[in-house]
Amino acid sequence: MTSNLWRPSATIEALRHRAALLAEIRQFFTVRKVLETEVPVLSRRATSDPHIDSIPTQCGGDNAYLASSPEFGLKRLLAAGFGDCYYLGKAFRQGEAGSRHNPEFTMLEWYRCGWDDRRLMDEVADLLSEVLEIQQVQLLSYRELFQRELQLDPHNASDSDLHRCVEQEMDLAFSPADRSECLDLLMSHRLEPTMGEGITLLYDFPADQAALAKVLPDESGTPVARRFEAYVGGLELANGYWELTDSAEQLRRFQADHAYRQKHGLNLYPYEERLVEALRAGMPECAGVALGVDRLLMLAGGYKTIEEVIAFPIERA
Repeated sequence: MTSNLWRPSATIEALRHRAALLAEIRQFFTVRKVLETEVPVLSRRATSDPHIDSIPTQCGGDNAYLASSPEFGLKRLLAAGFGDCYYLGKAFRQGEAGSRHNPEFTMLEWYRCGWDDRRLMDEVADLLSEVLEIQQVQLLSYRELFQRELQLDPHNASDSDLHRCVEQEMDLAFSPADRSECLDLLMSHRLEPTMGEGITLLYDFPADQAALAKVLPDESGTPVARRFEAYVGGLELANGYWELTDSAEQLRRFQADHAYRQKHGLNLYPYEERLVEALRAGMPECAGVALGVDRLLMLAGGYKTIEEVIAFPIERA
């Protein structure tokens, strides 16, 4: 029995479009004097994020992991004094499969020393506007979006209010585990489709969704995570932070992630203590952002699925 799985899923036109996009991205950063760097995609440490699973492997008889992001390596370079830098290459995540996901994907991640999240949002908008030829950009706080569409303050609403809102807005066969899952469900199923066709930059997330971002009070005094996400037509493209530089707080968050994983029966991984050491040595104040290049190419070329822009997705790898 013959099979066509040896063939690429993407057309030659799509792969030429990919090559042109990568060249355009590199030119964007060359003009801005941001250095392209390489960091390991194979590491003895894994992600701690409870919502992401690293792909395990072996190296020299020891456990190793394919990098889910270049973040830790880039931050170690920043702490060593390398200055503004970016990575454009492969990243890997367990269980990521679907029309918009592949376990092996192309990520763009960059860091700007001395910048905060607001200034980096402007540069993300510049890149997306240039690549996608879109001029319409809207800035919305997380609170503004929830209040506009659901008449709900996501920072101050009670857990029962959030569960009630989920029940009213969605027909689920299960009950969300906590307020964070309620907010994630409302965002992905109810709010993302309302963002329109232009570029939307959503900022000031709930403090318990800070990941590796600073937590600071907003204009109302509410502690918020100084992070943002970029969307085009409701499709999430980028996730950025005003980066945490406090080594003790970084260690606390790693340990909290580990405890969460243990409590919920998730895979336990060795976290990146070398990042804690780098922060202790003195990483400069900076903002950083990660952007999904395959999704960007889908939008730029009008492709419907990720397999149209990857030569060999996991089913053909």
